[in-house]
Amino acid sequence: MSDMGEQTAAEPVQGLTQWQRVANTFTAPSKTFDDIKQGNKSWWLPFLISIAFVYVFFAAVTVRVGWDQVAQNAIHLNPKAEAKLDQAPPEQRAMSLKFTQYAMEGGLAASPIIAIAGTAIAAVVLLGTINFVFGGRAKFGSVFTVWMFAGLPGIIKFLLGTVVIFAGLAPESFNMENFAPTNAGAFLSAQDVGPALYRLATAVDVITIWTMILAGMGLAAVAGVKRSSGYLAVFGWWAILTLVGVGFAALRG
Repeated sequence: MSDMGEQTAAEPVQGLTQWQRVANTFTAPSKTFDDIKQGNKSWWLPFLISIAFVYVFFAAVTVRVGWDQVAQNAIHLNPKAEAKLDQAPPEQRAMSLKFTQYAMEGGLAASPIIAIAGTAIAAVVLLGTINFVFGGRAKFGSVFTVWMFAGLPGIIKFLLGTVVIFAGLAPESFNMENFAPTNAGAFLSAQDVGPALYRLATAVDVITIWTMILAGMGLAAVAGVKRSSGYLAVFGWWAILTLVGVGFAALRG
């Protein structure tokens, strides 16, 4: 009888399915991250879901806005670049517009590659931070998976962006850098408030903060440290990158 009890106690606990982990990321994230900590590191489902929403948005931009218009809008939002382009010969102007168009269109089309590369970089940085600064014991695979799941709220932003486009947004008003009303910057004009303040208003984004909170929770879970340490690691890097972005915008403006 006792042998049967010992055998039962020794059996591994059944892990969550990927669909359960995806659902729990929105409703009970600690369950998802505890499951990742137990060694369930499969990340392909949140990756595929996120990419699907990106490509729906990509199709909306292509059909309703047009990538030539996207490029013109991007240049218009940078007064210095627009003034320089206005002074250029017609051939150079056309070439610059085409380059901007292909770069922006290609960047979004290459989202799967960029997402994996970006997640890998984020995982390396956060792994080093949580282990060497906060005494964690995380592994690269666990942090990589945490970041994939933490990024799931981003699908809401792409969904909102798609809705805004089909709701009748004027193509001339579309801003590829801030396409959804999830931050104060979406309701401001860079020309009116200045590039630095606009970048700051854009960075303080509801979806971004949600993602950072999830990443902090997950990072702490897989590293075996206090949740506050996970938050400090994630939000610390977010603050640094935000300040760098604001400074660069100020210099450019």
